[in-house]
Amino acid sequence: MQCALQAVAGLGPRRPRRAYHWRRVTAPLAITLVGIGFLGAFFAGFLGIGGALVMFPLLLYVPPLLGVGRLEVRDVVGITMALVFVSALSGFLAHRRYGVVNRQLTVLGGIAGTIGSFAGALVSRWTDDRWLLAVFAVMATAGAILILIPGGENDPISGRDALQFSPLRIVLVAGGVGVAAGFVGAGGAFLLVPLLVVVVRVPVRVTIASSLGITSMTAVAGFVGKLVTHQIPFVAALTVAVAAIPGARLGAAVSHRVSSRHLKRALAITIVLAAARVWWDVIQMLARG
Repeated sequence: MQCALQAVAGLGPRRPRRAYHWRRVTAPLAITLVGIGFLGAFFAGFLGIGGALVMFPLLLYVPPLLGVGRLEVRDVVGITMALVFVSALSGFLAHRRYGVVNRQLTVLGGIAGTIGSFAGALVSRWTDDRWLLAVFAVMATAGAILILIPGGENDPISGRDALQFSPLRIVLVAGGVGVAAGFVGAGGAFLLVPLLVVVVRVPVRVTIASSLGITSMTAVAGFVGKLVTHQIPFVAALTVAVAAIPGARLGAAVSHRVSSRHLKRALAITIVLAAARVWWDVIQMLARG
C-alpha cells in the first residue's frame, strides 16, 4: 500500500509514461471500477456533486488496496472527468423531473464554468502529478470550510425558476471553479455547491439540482480538453461509466426524500472526510521529500 501511494504521489524514480492499454483492465479491476462508478454517481445525484470528490480518492486507493491493479494520477484525472459528465448529466435530468432546477443559475453558471474548465484542462497537460493532487486538496478544503457556514437551509416549495440571483456572482463563482475543476479533472461541484449557497445565496436543494446542470456543461469542456491532449484512458473510463447512470438516478431519488438540513449535513461530512484523506497523502508526500 505504501509503494502504491508513493507511485500515486509521483515519488520515487520517474518512469517514461506509457500509453494506457486495454489489456491492463483485468476482470477484477473492471468489476472494481464498475462498483466505484456506481458509488460515485450515487453521491453525484444525492448531493449535487459531479462525483469527483468521491471518485478521485476511490480510484486512487481502492484498486491497489484490493490488489486488483493501480491507476496513475493522470489516468485517474481523465477517468474522473469522463465519469463526472455522465453522472452529472444523468443526475441533472433526474432532478429536473422534480422541478427543482433554476434556469438562470444553470445557464449562466454553465457557460462561465465551461469556458473556465476548458482552459484549466488544457493547462493541466503540462503540470506535474504532485501539483494536481495538491490543487485537489486545496479545493476540497475550501469546500469543507464553506459548507460549514450556516445558511441555505430554506427550501421554497415552488417557483424555483422565479428565484433571481446576482448574475455577476454566478459568473465569477462558476468561472473560477471551472478553471480549478478542469485543472484537476473534476466537475468542481464539491466546491461549487458551497460557493453557490454562501456567496450567491441559493437554497441548498435548488443548488444541488442546478449545480448538476452546471457541472455537466463544464465537464464537457474539461473532457474535450483532456481528450485532445490524450489524457483519457478510454477502456477504464467506459468501464467506470457503465454504472454511472443508474447510480446517479438512484441518488437523485433518495435526495428528494431527505430534508434540506440533512442534505447539507451530509454534504459537509462528505467534503470534510474527502479533504482530510487527500491532505493526509499530501503531507505524507512532503514528508518523504
